[in-house]
Order: sequence, then structure tokens, then C-alpha cells
Amino acid sequence: MVSCSHNDGAYLALALVIGILAGRKRDFFYLEEFTIAHRDLALFMMWFMMGGTIFSAFAFLGGPGWAFSRGAASYYVLGYCALGLLPWYVIGPKTSRIGEKYSLTCMGDFAQVRYGSRALTALIGVIATFAFIQYLCLQIKGAAYIFNVLTEGNISYNLAALLTYGIVIIYVATGGLRAAAWSDVLQSGLMIVVTWSVGFTLVNRLHGGVGAMFQNIAAESPGFLQIGVEGSKMSANAYSTAILVSVLGFIMWPHLFAKSFATTPRRIKQTVLAYPLFALIMVPVLFMGFAAIGHVQPSDIASSDQIVPYVITHSLGASGWLYGLVGAGALAAAMSSADAITHGAAVEFVQDIYRSIKPNATERNIVTAMRGSVVGIGAIALYIALYGAAGLIQLLLGAYGSIVQFAPLVYGALYWKRSSKAGAIAGLVAGVGVNTYYQVIVGSSPLDINPGIWGLVVNLVIFVAVSLLTKPSDQGIAEEFINA
Repeated sequence: MVSCSHNDGAYLALALVIGILAGRKRDFFYLEEFTIAHRDLALFMMWFMMGGTIFSAFAFLGGPGWAFSRGAASYYVLGYCALGLLPWYVIGPKTSRIGEKYSLTCMGDFAQVRYGSRALTALIGVIATFAFIQYLCLQIKGAAYIFNVLTEGNISYNLAALLTYGIVIIYVATGGLRAAAWSDVLQSGLMIVVTWSVGFTLVNRLHGGVGAMFQNIAAESPGFLQIGVEGSKMSANAYSTAILVSVLGFIMWPHLFAKSFATTPRRIKQTVLAYPLFALIMVPVLFMGFAAIGHVQPSDIASSDQIVPYVITHSLGASGWLYGLVGAGALAAAMSSADAITHGAAVEFVQDIYRSIKPNATERNIVTAMRGSVVGIGAIALYIALYGAAGLIQLLLGAYGSIVQFAPLVYGALYWKRSSKAGAIAGLVAGVGVNTYYQVIVGSSPLDINPGIWGLVVNLVIFVAVSLLTKPSDQGIAEEFINA
């Protein structure tokens, strides 16, 4: 285990150095540099950054956890990844052109220009910040699980969380989006190597091959590998709507939406077309969880999210290099998402909330506030990760239920001239309220449909109705957005 901790320590140090160096020789207080890297991120950086941001700790740990505990329900990850980025091919170029024209840096800026409402901008900031914190908890938990289990408790869960996320905070606060992008090149590349090598190593050693593995599982529990049948762990409605809410909400994440402002329309389309190559890493990721079936009892682990480090530690008899490789891969998965999310959360909070309170703040004050927000938001997420109980997939789906509520106001801004600020505000409040009610208060939803979908339906109806009954936003700007 010493080898594992040393290797992972070296990886953390390398990620920190790359992140800090990326911001060198850049204007430390230049807003456009900190927020959108001066709008010049290259294609390979966009590809690695979008891939690394999307394939987070939930992919490396939560995905195998679901494969182990819920079988076919884990195919949700593949559907979500295969379809999630497609809407960006359509709205990304339009948003990029609008962003360049109006010097936009975040979703709140986008809404402010289109709808002319500071209240809406602040509301977006509040909702996004809460969802970001939820998503950050997922990454922190993932990194901490890895350290704690692979070192057999020699590095505590709390210390592991502090180490990994502390490094993310340092290089994001120092170098902004460019630092996150360059770190993601390293981290995403490592993830690809680790998932393919470790995934197939587990399958071959424990089952003798992929075909044999699925035959063994099917013989024991046929329904485990199907959706909506006897023995299945997830209904067809829950499965399909979980994918739907994720696809609709995918590009609504403010840190992903804002990537439209960091590059050109052409590079956006190229990134979307190239993205499925990155999604291939999801296949052996799920194999890690399926391979553990029959070799690990559910009672052996505190949470299914721990299945990958546990099976390597207790069932594989792996060498030090494999421990280190798995540890570094999981850390890469967690950190490549954590840096982009932390940066996005800080930008959105300052641009949407801080600037609503201090509209005359100087550029230097704004960038300083963003760096402070990186630390503050990080501290809140860290606290919840250490003392909250939700699993990785639950955290992901819970956050998506709120984020998907941005879809009506975004699509309305781009395609519907009649949309109004009153409609956007009313719909957003209603949608988030419905999702929160079913997600948090009730804990279930009618017909086993994802709560985010119920929220979205209510959101859309109210958005349209209120927009038709109220004064539309500036029609000149509306036409510019639609024709962009």
C-alpha cells in the first residue's frame, strides 16, 4: 500500500504543478482570462476538458458501483454519455457567437442580456451554486473513497478529501479556466489508460473473459442484466427518464454551457463529433463493477461506490503498480471534474450574485472575488462530502434535477421571440420546487418518473403561459439571439 500512496502523491504533485504553470505569464487580474481563457482553447484541450469534466468520480466509482449493485441500470451511464453532448452541436455555435458579441462569460450573463433581469440572473446563480456544491461533493467523496480503501485506512477518508480537493482549489484559484484545461489534458489521458487496462485485467483474472463474465451473471440472475423485468433493479420509466433528464440537463450545467464562450463555433462542432471516442472508456469502467459479482458480497462493503478499490484490494491480489494505477485513475476522474465545477461555481456565483449586490465592482475586485469563491464554495462542498450520506449516483441525479430546469429559459432565449423574464423566473422557480419536493421531501415520484422530468414539465407549462400573459423582453435583442 505504500507504493500506492507514493504513486498517488506523485500524481497529485504533478497535477498541481501543471495547473499552476498553465497560469504563468498571464494577467492575474484579467477577467476574460480567468473565466474563459481568452476565448482561445484549442480543439484537443476542449476534447480532453469536456471528456474529463463529464467522466467524473461517478463514472469511475459510481458507474461500477451501479453495475455491481443494480446491473442493467448502470447502462444509464452509457446512454447519458452517448447522447448528452448532442444538443451542444446545435446551441453551442449560436451561444458562442452571442458570447463574443456581448463579451459574455457565464450563463447568468447570457440571461441578463436576453431577458434584462437581475432577479433572474441572481436566481440562476443561487440554483447553480447549490447544484455545483452537490456535484462537487460527488467528486470529493470519490477521491476520498479511493485513498481510504486502497491504503486500508492508513490515509483517512477526511485527510484524503482535504489533500485532493485542496490541490484543486490551489491551481484553480491561481490559473482559472486555463489551469483547469491543462490539468484535464493530463487527467483525462490517464483515465483512458487506467480504465482500459484495469477494466480488462479484472475481467480476465476473475472470469476469464467478457463473455464468460456475463454468462456467469445471467446464469445466477437473468433479470439483473435487463431493465423493467422480474429481477431487474430499475423500472423502465425510472431508467428512461433518468437518461432523459441527464441528456436535457447535460449542457445546462453552467460550467459546460460557458465553454461555448471559451472557443469558436467550429471547434464546438468538432468537439461534439469527436466526443464519442472519449465515451468508449465507459465500457471497461462498467466491467469493473460486473467483474466483482460472485467474488464480493454486498455486505463486505459499506457502499457500492467502493467496489473498485475493494475488489482490487481483497479479491485480486494485485501488485503495487496496479494499486497505484487505480488510485491515480480515480483521482484523475474526480479532479478533472472538480476543477471545472469549482471554477464554474465561482464564476457563476460572482457574476450572478456578487455583481448583483455590487454592480460597480472593478475588474480586479471581480477576479479577486472569484478566487475567494473558489475557496469558500470548496470549503462548503468539502464539509458536506465529509458529513453527508448520499451515494455518488444519487448526488449526480439530484443535481441534474435542478440543473435541467434551466433548459426552457435557454432554449426560449435562442428560439422563441415571445419569451419573457417573468415567464423564465416563474417557470424556473416552479420547476426547481417540484424537483426538490419529490427528490428531497417525498423521496419518490409518481409513476417512478425522475423528479427532474416532473419539474421540467411544470416549468415549461408555466414558462410558456406566463410569457404569453406578460410583456416580452427587448424584441431587438431577442431577434439577435434567434438569428445568431
